[in-house]
Amino acid sequence: MKRLLLSLAAAAAFIAPAAHAANDYDVYITEWMYKGVGPDDGLGEFIEFTNFGTTAVDFTGWSFDDDSRLPLVKRLTEFGLVAAGESVILTEIDANEFRTRWGLDASVKVIGGYSNNLGNGDEINLFDANQQLVDRLTYGTSPRTLGRTGHAVSSDVFGTNQASKWVLSTVGDLETAVIPAFAGATASSATGRPAPPRLRPPAPARRPAPSPTGCPGGPPPRRRRRRPRRWPPGSP
Repeated sequence: MKRLLLSLAAAAAFIAPAAHAANDYDVYITEWMYKGVGPDDGLGEFIEFTNFGTTAVDFTGWSFDDDSRLPLVKRLTEFGLVAAGESVILTEIDANEFRTRWGLDASVKVIGGYSNNLGNGDEINLFDANQQLVDRLTYGTSPRTLGRTGHAVSSDVFGTNQASKWVLSTVGDLETAVIPAFAGATASSATGRPAPPRLRPPAPARRPAPSPTGCPGGPPPRRRRRRPRRWPPGSP
């Protein structure tokens, strides 16, 4: 959904790089819901980002945008230092209200009040402090995350921008989704599991350690030593 008035010059000057299955930060889009089920449910849309790395990532200068693909539209500096394994939330409703609705601890970092809403068929773009794309998810009308969040079917989907491999949350799924706390909420109308995701990207394959001889996989085969022939036959 484009809600920004862009000059032709600015649009032509911006060229967004492609997302990759692995990025320099190990930070990925891990869950999203583009709209609540109704005007009174208090859910609101949200996007979850997770640091899957082994070290903290400083979100100072980071930003988010939808399909306009422009860095700095919504700054995420308020997240500050995101620890290894930590998930953070960007939502359109009040941050404290979001925590209450989803039963989250006060320590969960939530930025609320974002008004440049996602649509049913849109894009999520995460940029670092250098205005470089970190992760992207381009989605259509399926899965339609109306009151139900979308999550990846497996850990290797993170960072690949394949919305076809995301599904709607169901209670007790891989993400251990739950029903939020508002009147009238049911398992079919509202489910999700913001912060933290239960899926984890697979660990990178490790190379076999070199053997003492310097040959991967073990020492080289021993050569059979041939005995010298004696002449004439039978001589000592």
